[in-house]
Amino acid sequence: MATIALARTGQKMPLVGFGLWKVTKSSCADTVYNAIKAGYRLFDGAGDYGNEKEAGEGVARALKDGLVKREDLFITSKLWNTFHAREHVQTLAKKQLGLWGLDYFDLFLVHFPIALKYVDPAERYPPEWFGADGKTVTLQDTPMQETWTEMEKLVDNGQAKNIGISNCQGSLIIDMLRYARIKPQVLQIELHPYLTQEALVELAKTLGIAITAYSSFGPQSYIELDMDRAAPSLLTHDAVASVASKYNKTPAQVLLRWATQREIAVVPKSNNEQRLIQNLDSQSFDLSPEEMKAISGLNCNLRLNDPADIDKRMSIFA
Repeated sequence: MATIALARTGQKMPLVGFGLWKVTKSSCADTVYNAIKAGYRLFDGAGDYGNEKEAGEGVARALKDGLVKREDLFITSKLWNTFHAREHVQTLAKKQLGLWGLDYFDLFLVHFPIALKYVDPAERYPPEWFGADGKTVTLQDTPMQETWTEMEKLVDNGQAKNIGISNCQGSLIIDMLRYARIKPQVLQIELHPYLTQEALVELAKTLGIAITAYSSFGPQSYIELDMDRAAPSLLTHDAVASVASKYNKTPAQVLLRWATQREIAVVPKSNNEQRLIQNLDSQSFDLSPEEMKAISGLNCNLRLNDPADIDKRMSIFA
């Protein structure tokens, strides 16, 4: 399996992983187990996804059955916005590890560079974006430096082998490097042919920060959430479908290869066993420079995951 070596630790992160966003609790344990059986080794989770316990059950079953050893897996999770204050980071990481049934995360990310008012996880977990009324967003004045200092302690105490960031732009990353004792090893961002983010990708690579793309299929990931912005499907777009036909691959495989051919990791999700296997088997062909350019030419800066849609005070991509 193709991997990316992370700069600080040298740990190898698989180029193709399995994303746990929107995987239902009822099916999550079986989905994770079957994904491991199919060959997946990277699992991308988060506290906000609400399925950590079930994902951990799938991992535990795979370990018990001897499908893999713990060191064969690369488990990613993320710190939610309501836990950015110094007194909450380590406590929540411990809670999340407990839900997973793990001793450590291979990668732990700051999910968004947004601090929200603390919500006691004993009362509501995951807290999501809104307060108890389901409509009010309450920001909190916790600077990223405070949060990152606590993230570094997760490495010190062995709760995380690597730490990183998600949904961050260049100016914030450059500022973080001024004070980071342990610099971010991975940047996870929305990235697909409608949102290529080429300048940010180039910056991250220049700084030695690996990139993971989410929402690799663009609008397809957001249709059921009514957040697809009525954009044409990438899976049926001529620029993608014609390449897929040429190589006898699926459009999904072409979209994944468009990213991984540039050493950008991807974390697609599928509840369909055949597509699950196809997504993993997306490295057996190469796109030509002309094909890569044509697919990148679909860029229209269409951002699908934007907290500003919830509250304009969270316009982190402005």
